[in-house]
Amino acid sequence: MTASPVLRCYAADVEAAHAELTRLDQLSGDGDFGDNLRSGLRRVVDELDRSGTAGHGFDVAGRVFLDDVGGTSGPLFGLLFTEIGRALDGDEPTSRALDGDVLSWAAGASAGLAAIQRVGEANVGDRTLVDALVPAVAALESDGAGAFARAAAAAADGARSTAELRARLGRASYVGERARGVADPGAVGVALLFRALAEVEEPGSGIAPPY
Repeated sequence: MTASPVLRCYAADVEAAHAELTRLDQLSGDGDFGDNLRSGLRRVVDELDRSGTAGHGFDVAGRVFLDDVGGTSGPLFGLLFTEIGRALDGDEPTSRALDGDVLSWAAGASAGLAAIQRVGEANVGDRTLVDALVPAVAALESDGAGAFARAAAAAADGARSTAELRARLGRASYVGERARGVADPGAVGVALLFRALAEVEEPGSGIAPPY
């Protein structure tokens, strides 16, 4: 499977969502999340274009976000991309009886989630990107036709649910009730990744933007 189209689709979707991601982060964070995610993905796509690299490109995305993207979210997305890349390369053996492509994505997203939780110690309900990533992983691990669309829908629902949560970690925890009714931008960013995955792997799945 080549996943570079997923990254390219993701970059395009983040470009389209930049204003909304910025607005969300201005209300609940430092206001730079949209810029950081967009600029990081631009660098990734530029590097892939310059190198002419075939393949999934998530190793490049992981390196760029870990080394060059600022803010709290840059390293967290870098960990997720790195683990997805390892799984797509077949470095993470697993015995799950899933479809091959879904298997790789489930393994990578699950490993990325574990890495993010080790670093950030966030759980579901803390109003972070974990609220979108956990249900997406569960949907991928459920196997069967339409798994990518289910993961995208689950991530979107998880991202939207953060609007009703009080943040317990990160910059948003200092904002308190002022962030009520506003979705966590990191969770929306994760949901956009799984939406891009569904758009590429299951065209016509019709997953609405998670904001």
